[in-house]
Amino acid sequence: MRKITSGLLTAAMVVSASGIAQARDQISIVGSSTVYPFATVVAERFGKASDFSVPKIESTGSGGGLKLFCAGVGENTPDITNASRKIKSSEIEKCKSNGVSDIIEVQIGYDGIAFANSVKGPQLDVTAQEIYMALANVLPDENGELKPNPYTSWNQINSKLPDAKIEVLGPPPTSGTRDAFVELVMEAGCDSNPIMKALSKTDKTKYKAACHGIREDGAFVEAGENDNLIVQKLAANPNAFGIFGYSFLDQNKDKVQGAKIGGVEPTFEAIGDGSYPVSRSLFFYVKKAHLGVIPGIQEYVNAFTSEDAIGEDGYLADRGLIPLAVREWEQVREYATTMKPNL
Repeated sequence: MRKITSGLLTAAMVVSASGIAQARDQISIVGSSTVYPFATVVAERFGKASDFSVPKIESTGSGGGLKLFCAGVGENTPDITNASRKIKSSEIEKCKSNGVSDIIEVQIGYDGIAFANSVKGPQLDVTAQEIYMALANVLPDENGELKPNPYTSWNQINSKLPDAKIEVLGPPPTSGTRDAFVELVMEAGCDSNPIMKALSKTDKTKYKAACHGIREDGAFVEAGENDNLIVQKLAANPNAFGIFGYSFLDQNKDKVQGAKIGGVEPTFEAIGDGSYPVSRSLFFYVKKAHLGVIPGIQEYVNAFTSEDAIGEDGYLADRGLIPLAVREWEQVREYATTMKPNL
């Protein structure tokens, strides 16, 4: 635990130029369950290699983390939030309205979203359209009318798929993984239907509701922000499928396997070269107003963005993080070391 000396006054009396009193000496981090294991490894190493406290990290989901992060400045709000998607313009505005005006965006690498099941079950080769047809809340009939999803088993969608009940465990709406899955899989699958593609031009609200809406009849089960729990449930039920980040697949290859999507298996190489169609960027966001107030923020960011951590041969690559290209990393490193707001 880093000591606050009497020469710096007591912790509660230290006030920065931003007017925030320092009442804690431990970095507070919230956000994405996908970024959580990477951040945890960095935090543990950071605590051992420095005189600062090990940061406190909570897995709240990307949306939940950004909501907490944007609630304001001060000791009761997080210093950093992890996100498995880019911050939305509406969230930036919410931050600004609550006095969080200077934010540093730090991209740490890439990740794929796995559609996985137990190694005891069959490995699927599915398209985005087939996943959409399995999970959409409503589907158009032959007349273009939107009706409740009629499919109960995979082979009703495609006779080559298993004669098994559609049962998929996935993240809640607060999750960045859910957001990315909806955009990269559900929307792509929806657009493959000419009726829905046409709807996007005539009624965007109806299109979004239909293409982004996931079933609520039991075929899709919200499993919370704990991706490890999904892995455990899949291991116990070979007929079920789950949606989570590639790193959890990579760390649990003895229990689960990723389905091929469009003929491409989710692998480190396929995500890195862009051939796997369901990949996204990972980030964390730093509240500049807390720099110099909460000890260790700059040093933690430096540790996380170091070549040793997120470089091509960094220790996070061994945990499943897909590294940035060298030029991208150099840009990230510049933002991290200068802490210049970039949103």
